[in-house]
Amino acid sequence: MKNPLKNIGPGTLVAAAFIGPGTVTVCTLAGVKFGFELLWAMALSILATIVLQEMAARLGLVTGKGLAANVKEQLPTPLLRVAAIVLIVSAILIGNAAYEAGNISGGVLGLQTIFKDASLTLGNFELNYLSLLIGLIAFVLLFIGNYKVIERSLVTLVIIMSLSFLIAAMLTSPDWISVLKGVVTPSLPSESILMVIALVGTTVVPYNLFLHASLVQEKWSGAGQLRAARKDLYVSIILGGLVSMAIIICAAGIQQGDVNNAADLAKGLEPLYGSVSKYVLSLGLFAAGITSAITAPLAAAYVARDCFGWKKELKSVAFRAVWMFILVLGVVFSSIGFTSIEIIQFAQVANGLLLPIIAGFLLWIVTKKAVLGTNRNNTWQTIIGLIIVMATVALGARSLYKVFFS
Repeated sequence: MKNPLKNIGPGTLVAAAFIGPGTVTVCTLAGVKFGFELLWAMALSILATIVLQEMAARLGLVTGKGLAANVKEQLPTPLLRVAAIVLIVSAILIGNAAYEAGNISGGVLGLQTIFKDASLTLGNFELNYLSLLIGLIAFVLLFIGNYKVIERSLVTLVIIMSLSFLIAAMLTSPDWISVLKGVVTPSLPSESILMVIALVGTTVVPYNLFLHASLVQEKWSGAGQLRAARKDLYVSIILGGLVSMAIIICAAGIQQGDVNNAADLAKGLEPLYGSVSKYVLSLGLFAAGITSAITAPLAAAYVARDCFGWKKELKSVAFRAVWMFILVLGVVFSSIGFTSIEIIQFAQVANGLLLPIIAGFLLWIVTKKAVLGTNRNNTWQTIIGLIIVMATVALGARSLYKVFFS
């Protein structure tokens, strides 16, 4: 009771990871375009996040190892181990590069409210210098490693923005019967499939499964701490999910078809902040963008370290090379001609398509008695996990069909 913050664990970081610029943008677009009709997709995404992150946390606590390390150990032949490492590293690098572009674009989306013209012409190329600025800030913080205080400050700003959406959702006085119907009644309105995948991708973040399995080892030790880890997870993810739903509810009241910048997104906060809402949202988007621009490259570097058995040295050349690579890709893709909204949407869709690969590895590992003993998945946990993986595969397949054959 003297220091309630000491009980905050990795679950809070997982929730903070998906309450970023991608979530604000995608949930706002979902509300603007489809009203309350896709709330069910967010509800199921929250459930899927809880199920998968609990498996990851349990794996990390019981084995004392990360997801990638466990996968490597359990594959019987060198060929399979190499194939798995290539698949995992490729998925995480591609997914995190897209996610990083979305994070930086989210920060840019916020700054564009203040800096209207942010283009820089270099020969035949037109770059957005705000992307370069955010990338430079992230690079400096990652390189020197003294970013904890700044990160906590930025997370506080994101929390304030999240609370703002929760209050604003109440102030919009929506038809709560319609809201409840949207939560419990699955529907796929015309042209909504990519939005559903984006909602899944912005909530069930693949790299969080790797991070959670590693972070629980720093907070707790051994299977005896599973109860504390689960409590931390359930509270954090449910609260984060309620914020995402609140954003959709706010956005459903926006009387505007096109959303292209922070000023458009901020209309969902007008019931609370009035004319200054765009500055409030801009501050939150910038904070979320910078915070995620730090964590996404780090996550990719942690996964690579786990896969290749590097020493646990954050300043090693190999470790730094991975996060630099992800950061540079994020800056490049966020600054070369695509709108911030388009990049953020693509990042969430990419995550949704990569999720079945990572979730499949996790589900396979946590069902093995040789790995978790009595803490392995029971029958119901395995069935629910299989349903989640098959659902993400089906959504991804339908998305690819729509892109290439429609």
